[in-house]
Amino acid sequence: MPEYKSKPYSHIVRILLILIGVVVVGVAARTIFLPDSFGKYGHYRPTAVEDEINRPLRNGTNASCLVCHPYIREMHMEGIHKTVSCEFCHGPVADHVQDGKVIAKLPKKQGDEIKTLCLRCHNQIIRARPKESIKMISMPQHLEQQHVRIDHNCNQCHNVHAPLMWVKEAKAIVGVEEEGK
Repeated sequence: MPEYKSKPYSHIVRILLILIGVVVVGVAARTIFLPDSFGKYGHYRPTAVEDEINRPLRNGTNASCLVCHPYIREMHMEGIHKTVSCEFCHGPVADHVQDGKVIAKLPKKQGDEIKTLCLRCHNQIIRARPKESIKMISMPQHLEQQHVRIDHNCNQCHNVHAPLMWVKEAKAIVGVEEEGK
C-alpha cells in the first residue's frame, strides 16, 4: 500500500482558496443587493427618506380616535390619563380604520387583561417609574387596603379612561373629603 504524503503547505492553499471564494461571493452579493443610491452622500441611502414618507401610517394621535368617539373625549381629556395614547391600550389605529372607514373592531380588554394593562405603568415593582407622576400600587395589597376582594379587576372601581372619576363620585356620595383639600 502506497504511503500518502500531502504536499507542503497544501492546507494553506485550501484555506486561501476558501477565503478567496468567500470574498468573491461577498463582493458579488454586495453588488447585487446594495441600492444604487447608497454612498451618494456618504454612508447613507438618500432614498430611505422617500421610503419612510411612502410607508403607510400605522399609528395616529388621540385626536384621530376622539373624532369618532366623542363620548370618550370629555371623560378622557378631563381624566389623569389624558396624556396616555389611545393606542397604548387599544392598539394601532390602522388595525381599526383605513381611508376613513372602519375595517375592524379593536379588541376590548376583559378580565385579567385589564389588570395586566394597568400594571404596565402602575406596578410598584417597576422601580424605574417616577413615583411623583404615576400612582404606584402593589397587588393584591392595594385591593386589601380598599377592602375589596383580591380577585377584583381595576375597572370594577376605576373608569379606565378617567381612573379617578368613579372614586371621586363614590367619595362624594359617602361624604369622604378629598385628600389635600
